[in-house]
Amino acid sequence: MVNDDSYINFNINQEKKEKIPEKPRVLVAPLDWGLGHATRCIPVIRELQVQNCEVWLATEGAVERLLRHEFPDLPVLALKGYRIKYSATAKRFIWRIFNQLPKIRAAIKNEHEWLKRQVYEYKLDAVISDNRFGLYHPEIPCIFITHQLNIKSPWGTWSEKILRSLNYNYITRFKECWVPDVQDEKNLSGELSHPLVKPVIPISYLGLLSRLKKENVEEKKGHLLILLSGPEPQRTILENKLIDELVHYQGSADVVRGLPSSEIILPSTNHIRFYNHLPTDDINKKIAEAEFVISRTGYSTVMDLVQLKKKSILIPTPGQTEQEYLGVHLMEKKIAYCVPQSGFSLTNALNKAKEFSFQFPPALSNNLKETIERFVSSLRAKT
Repeated sequence: MVNDDSYINFNINQEKKEKIPEKPRVLVAPLDWGLGHATRCIPVIRELQVQNCEVWLATEGAVERLLRHEFPDLPVLALKGYRIKYSATAKRFIWRIFNQLPKIRAAIKNEHEWLKRQVYEYKLDAVISDNRFGLYHPEIPCIFITHQLNIKSPWGTWSEKILRSLNYNYITRFKECWVPDVQDEKNLSGELSHPLVKPVIPISYLGLLSRLKKENVEEKKGHLLILLSGPEPQRTILENKLIDELVHYQGSADVVRGLPSSEIILPSTNHIRFYNHLPTDDINKKIAEAEFVISRTGYSTVMDLVQLKKKSILIPTPGQTEQEYLGVHLMEKKIAYCVPQSGFSLTNALNKAKEFSFQFPPALSNNLKETIERFVSSLRAKT
């Protein structure tokens, strides 16, 4: 009979188990709720490497494939994801998530017990968890990354207070909470990351966490980049809707499907090219080339688009209150043109986006380097 230990990756060789005394061994584990949690961990991982840490990863599936492509030499511990499924309609979204709460709670409990074994087996010095609630440990520093201190609810402030209390109950089990946003009024996430009541543990605002950098690439008039991601079935629903619209589009488009594990390749045409996944450098170039980027209102995508100051048409996942709130917030700040999925028309969206007065914030402060320097210094002080 196979037990939970079966999803630990025992391909990690004995040589890698031998610790280098001056290099703290840090486990980085992003949530599998789409690819955004993984992509925003990329600059965190890079900075840990700059700070001479031995970085290990914990993940599975599409997220594992993405991170292995970016960091092929890093050891990976296979850790089951939460494996959330969305509903096909906005009306059933909340109830679909609610019905999966027992599975989520079980996953949190399992990953907590899993971490206890990994700390003992692999002599981990610290953990950085991006929205994985169970990855806290009493004997080593554990950091929680999130942009959702305040969880939006369709049922009003009373329910948001309950959700915040449940959220903080988990977050306060960690040593610190790192927020990928700036602390001042120039912030991107609004009330999500800036609630009136914050957790009692230390909070550090990192600034934008983007793996991308501004490059001198010529923009192609009429060229679109479509970035798809997120749990099913909504990823496929939006993909099908956009492909139907692209058939009548007179310009060109690249479609990145957000499926790094898929072996099914959609055939490209003269003006529409499909990619299951692209590495960071290629995504960087594709975004720069596009006149408009069309995507979900995922927060990691928003940070990337702001980093490159790219005009976008964002489509919140129906029923996902976080993305719906971000859509309104970003429209008000003139950062992105946002439109609901229901009744979406590519022609109408493009016409309105071309009239929209995009206003990108100036260079936002970034405290990632200083935060990780402090974090790593504290780890070395204990060894």
